[in-house]
Amino acid sequence: MKTRITELFGIEHPIIQGGMHWVGYAELAAAVSNAGGLGILTALTQPTPEDLAKEIARCREMTDKPFGVNLTFLPSFQEPPYPEFIKVIIDGGVKVVETAGRSPEKYMPLLKEAGIKVIHKCTSVRHALKAEKIGCDAVSVDGFECGGHPGEDDIPNFILLPRAAEELTIPFVASGGMADARSLVAAMALGAEGMNMGTRFLATKEAPVHDRVKQTIVEADELQTRLVMRPLRNTERVLNNKAVEEILRIENEKGADTGIDDIRHLVSGAKGKLVLHEGKMDEAAWSCGMVAGLIHDVPSCQELIDRIMTDAETIIRQRLTGML
Repeated sequence: MKTRITELFGIEHPIIQGGMHWVGYAELAAAVSNAGGLGILTALTQPTPEDLAKEIARCREMTDKPFGVNLTFLPSFQEPPYPEFIKVIIDGGVKVVETAGRSPEKYMPLLKEAGIKVIHKCTSVRHALKAEKIGCDAVSVDGFECGGHPGEDDIPNFILLPRAAEELTIPFVASGGMADARSLVAAMALGAEGMNMGTRFLATKEAPVHDRVKQTIVEADELQTRLVMRPLRNTERVLNNKAVEEILRIENEKGADTGIDDIRHLVSGAKGKLVLHEGKMDEAAWSCGMVAGLIHDVPSCQELIDRIMTDAETIIRQRLTGML
């Protein structure tokens, strides 16, 4: 399948693995890239730029296909050494960077000078237009269904994607609610040139997370996610567990007076790592999309992507063409 996204990134299939904290390691990124998609390493999962350099080299040993690196720009008192991370990405020969969080504008000259293609994650049309204006090559449009941070507008993809198509000239992929061939074909019908999957890739054989995490996703349905940190205007979609129930209890009790320190012990990255790597399922809140309701197995990345592409062709050639 050829789209502006496959052409832009030099990949076989218009499927991108989103950058995920504590998940975007070489094992998963290489598996996705080897299957014809675009695998993504997560820079801030690595403790230092030097560790990211080693992870890029490790990924290079596992695949000769294109892969990218996620750089998430977070508000913090002690900013990560982004210029050093970018230097490592450039020196490692990586040609695709997925940016997320705050605007990457400050770092665009560095990235573009190195010939790197930038795809920025956006939760609204206005953010996507800003990304286009500052020189991003593509955007990932995240609907309200997505795991992690869906923004504060609460617009689902059935509206957000065609709105993006009306406004943008650069290509975009659909993110949030993407799991299978139906997702891909629907996203493309709404104007996208491919799809980005996070939660779906968590439930694959190569995902470097505990088997309990994978089984929990398979067993969950579309009703199991919750929204936390709404009073902080930093909304995150997570899978329900005891930690999430406690967060919601605190937020309901304190209302608009909720501060990050009230819930920090239940949302910290270190605690999230205990869930993902050690399978301590009630230790903390962890990102998961509503798409869990569409995930029923734990295939390899190759099996998953092959199935998506085969089924997508069947849907287009048989089901849709047959209706004409």
